[in-house]
Amino acid sequence: MMELGELNRRRLANFRANRRGWWSLWIFLALFALSLCAELVANDRPVLVRYDGGIYLPFAKAYPETAFGGEFETEADYRDPQVEALIAAKGWILWPPVRFSYRTVNLDLPVPAPAPPSAENWLGTDDQGRDVVARLLYGFRISVLFGLTLTLLSSVVGVAAGAVQGYYGGWVDLLMQRLIEIWDGLPQLYLLIILAAFVEPTFLWLLGLLLLFQWMGLVGVVRAEFLRARNFDYVRAARALGASDALIMFRHVLPNAMVATLTFMPFILSGSVVALTSLDFLGFGLPVGSPSLGELLAQGKNNLTAPWLGLTAFFTLAIMLSLLVFVGEAVRDAFDPRKTFRVDIDK
Repeated sequence: MMELGELNRRRLANFRANRRGWWSLWIFLALFALSLCAELVANDRPVLVRYDGGIYLPFAKAYPETAFGGEFETEADYRDPQVEALIAAKGWILWPPVRFSYRTVNLDLPVPAPAPPSAENWLGTDDQGRDVVARLLYGFRISVLFGLTLTLLSSVVGVAAGAVQGYYGGWVDLLMQRLIEIWDGLPQLYLLIILAAFVEPTFLWLLGLLLLFQWMGLVGVVRAEFLRARNFDYVRAARALGASDALIMFRHVLPNAMVATLTFMPFILSGSVVALTSLDFLGFGLPVGSPSLGELLAQGKNNLTAPWLGLTAFFTLAIMLSLLVFVGEAVRDAFDPRKTFRVDIDK
């Protein structure tokens, strides 16, 4: 355990030594944390309402207008001047910095949509009058959550397939390798478009479709590690002691393969985000109206007179993918044996 702790300490030190990757990780985590709190940053409902001595949280719960002295039993429209006046008479309202949700249409635009950036809409609106900042924040959250989920599932499937190939070898390896080569040779984007055209796209449906192809990225490196380690002395000893194949694969050999897996995961994450963005851009992604970086890119293409749409989507994707690539490079350096086990000559 002492050696394992020392090894991880050296890896962490190598990761921190890559200043670009280290700060990229913190910037990405800060942006992701901000997107997770999107309802508190961009919303058409107040964060907090104090009325007649009571405390209300409209961003988390729907309240009828009658709760604030109104006449209707339906949910209160807090942007309505009459509702605001009712609450102001006996309390106060705390609004988020951006008073729009991703689906809120600004009906008071001074110019036709898409409207340019202003004090009310910091990055302007799209062609339907929806605030770009709000849609960007919610779309970033969906993209990252989708990418993380797809990366985790594809890693599990890819590691399992590569482990079976490399450990058993022979005809099992040969047959699975030929099948993977055939499957990998299919035109993935065209198949995804065809499959997405048959059903109404949802988050889980798109996740399943992309998982059909995304898992193959790790098979090669995991297979190579298992092929190399399956004849090591400790594996033979474990087999001679009667350990099962599953126990040997996942307890003794898999930790060696996880180094390559962890090194590739940031790049798989960036590829997953790009895949979802591509489908949304082509119109085969998330349901219509969902906040999406790909949909924002498509709006920029369709509205060349509104350059803030295309530029916002471009710089968001460029910054996000650059951060993930920098983190991936730092992880690769952290697990590089030449740096981890480097001997200090001065000592």
